[in-house]
Formats: sequence, structure tokens, C-alpha cells
Amino acid sequence: MKFDGVLFFPVTPFTAEGAVDVELLKEHIASRLPFGPGGVFPACGTGEFHALSIDEVRTVVAAAVEVVAGKVPVVAGAGGPLGHALAAARAAEEAGADALLVLPPYLVTGPTDGLVAYIEAVAGASSLPVIVYHRGNAKFTAASMAKLAANPKVIGFKDGLGDVGLAQEIVTAVKATGRTDFAFFNGLLTAELTQGAYRGLGIPLYSSAAFAMAPEIAKAYYDAYESGDEDRRNALLEGFYAPLVRLRDQTPGFGVSLVKAGLRLGGLPVGSVRPPLVDPTEDQLLELKAILAKGYELAGH
Repeated sequence: MKFDGVLFFPVTPFTAEGAVDVELLKEHIASRLPFGPGGVFPACGTGEFHALSIDEVRTVVAAAVEVVAGKVPVVAGAGGPLGHALAAARAAEEAGADALLVLPPYLVTGPTDGLVAYIEAVAGASSLPVIVYHRGNAKFTAASMAKLAANPKVIGFKDGLGDVGLAQEIVTAVKATGRTDFAFFNGLLTAELTQGAYRGLGIPLYSSAAFAMAPEIAKAYYDAYESGDEDRRNALLEGFYAPLVRLRDQTPGFGVSLVKAGLRLGGLPVGSVRPPLVDPTEDQLLELKAILAKGYELAGH
């Protein structure tokens, strides 16, 4: 499976009554496709997987599959309690997804062998290949990732931990298995801020929540990143991404909340986040609006 471009993690829009707004979700995804995402990842972290029922996962993934229509891979989230993760994997397959992103298990922290077994259980629940998400209470070692790489259904590794030494060991260990089809992603929050370093580790792909909110800005960064235009890339980092990260770090969960708020500011009424996440205050919205204005200016829009 090939990913070529910014990895797009759409939000899940909700109506005023709290239901998934399917038509708005389709509009959200369709409006981003012209900017050339390398893959679409519905019902994952930015899409509030933690707050979706299995029926909602199926609905969200089916909507994404319909809109994307085979243009790029659609990778759905599966994780949390093992039973929920297995059900999500089956629902995603039924909805037509191309692969799964396996999010961490719920609450407990198991040994590495247990994490490997968790990934293998999710991989065995459907015919879909899986990508390992390394973060929180799902911390893998180089040896455990080499073991998982022996399974052809495990096709990728997304680092959300930020331990660059460990990430380098994992990349090296997986490559030593002979896998040439294995994809490596930078999955840190606002990954653009760290992607310059991650490229040096052999991790060329990255997820972008900013792409969901402001694809013009995210695409300008990606183009500068791909072409080696370091002056423009750094200008976008300093003028847009760094201030966005400072705002994001004010409140837990703002990696999702700010994206939804930015979409609302742009005229797409995607609704609020579900608990336990919270929406920005009026002052934070004003700050976000100013950051976005600067980003559009730097991107030439």
C-alpha cells in the first residue's frame, strides 16, 4: 500500500443533537481531496475514535470510502478495549476500508509480548492490513516491531511517542527484516513541527491534523518540505505551526478541539467535540483566528 502526500485525518462532524453528520462529513472529506492527500484516516484520533460507537465507526468509514472512491487508501481506526477493537476492525472491513490504524488498548499497560498479541488479534479480526500506532500505553521495542514485521498483514508503524532514539532503532530493526513495503509515519501532535527531524530517521511520512482544518497551509508546508525550500518551510513553522502548538498546549485535547474550531471559523459547521474534550474559549478562538490568518498569508492565500 503506497502513501504519497500529506496523511489526512478528518474530523467527525456532529449535529446539534450529537449525532454523526454524514453529509457534512462527506463535504469535509471531498473538499480536501483536491489538495492531494496521500491517504484518508477516518475515525482515528482527530476523528474522535475514543467517543464513537461501533455503528458510528461503520458510518464514518463508509462515508469516507464513498467519497474517496479509491483515489487514495482509506485507513480506519481500531483500538481501545480488545472487544471494541475487534468489532471496529470488522466494521471497517464491512464499510470498505483498505487498512486499519491500531490505536492503543484501553487503560491497562501490558508487557511487550502482550502488545504484540493485541496487534495480532486485531490483525486477525479482518482481512485488512494494519498499521501499528506507537504511543501512550502502547510502547513497542525494536525487537517487538521486528517480530510484528514478520507478519505480512502488519504494513506500517506510526510514532506518536517522540523518542527519536527508539524510533531510529525500530526503523533499523524493521528494515533488517527485509521488508521493503513497510510504511513509517510521524504521528506526533502537529507533526509538521518535528518532521524535519523525523525525515532524518528514515520516517518520511507524517499525519496532519492541520490539513483537516486548513489544507492550503498544510499543502504549502508539504510542498516546501518535498522541494527542499527550507526558507519557506521554516517561515511556516515559525509563523503558523509554532504558535498553533503553543495554543494547543494550553488545554488537554486541543489537538482535536482546535481543528474543529478552525473548521467552524472557516464556515463548516462541524459541531463541538464530545466529552471529555472541550471546545476553546472565546479568547482562544480569537487567538486561533489570528494564527490561521497568518498561516494563510504565509501560504499565499
